[in-house]
Amino acid sequence: MLPEPIRRTAPPLAGRTIASQRWSDLTFLHWRVAPAVVAPLLPPGVVPDEHDGGTWVGLIPFLLDRATLFGSPPVPYVGSFVEVNVRLYGVDATGRRGVVFRSLEASRLAAVLAARAVFGLPYFWSRTTMDAADGVIRYSSRRRGGGPASTIVARPGAVVQADPLADFLTARWGMFTARGGRTRLLPNEHEPWPIHSAELLELDDELVAAAGLPGVTGRAPDSVLFSPGVTTRFGWEVGRGE
Repeated sequence: MLPEPIRRTAPPLAGRTIASQRWSDLTFLHWRVAPAVVAPLLPPGVVPDEHDGGTWVGLIPFLLDRATLFGSPPVPYVGSFVEVNVRLYGVDATGRRGVVFRSLEASRLAAVLAARAVFGLPYFWSRTTMDAADGVIRYSSRRRGGGPASTIVARPGAVVQADPLADFLTARWGMFTARGGRTRLLPNEHEPWPIHSAELLELDDELVAAAGLPGVTGRAPDSVLFSPGVTTRFGWEVGRGE
């Protein structure tokens, strides 16, 4: 079955909103790689989603805050942290597109444990920071216990008009998770991304290699984008074909 079309506007959630978050000051770094490199890293029933001659590996730092869970008010402290994630892009047998997270770094241990328990996501407890000055944003992460680290420094640029690659990399309305022997899609929705160009000033990364993709960040990214952010809502998991 052909993949569903890329849509800049999210389909509405079918049921109850189970969580919401504000994502701010995101820098999207992406590398084009051969689909055969990514295929073994995807959950059962999901194959690499392809665009422009390959599939893509993303390294994305940002500020997550105003987090809610099951209708709660925004959670203070625990629900606010800098995240750095490594993600891939997949499509299932019914043509649904989604993100596959290989790792997610966060500085709040309670949030790490909750995300692992509730959503089955590979969060890691890390020291993460973000600083902005003179139009430049610096993100850093180091996994606790001497694990992999990442430093990213970028300068946001002008607004990007309609761009098929930017839409492919950002307009994603679900994430695949594998739990209990089944691959499921956790849907999300938010307003269309405001997308800007960006300049990468510095990159020293070990997270992508630790996620099973050595050598990728040794070359310049094929795409560098920025967004001031969106507020995201998550729905309940849906099984393949349901």
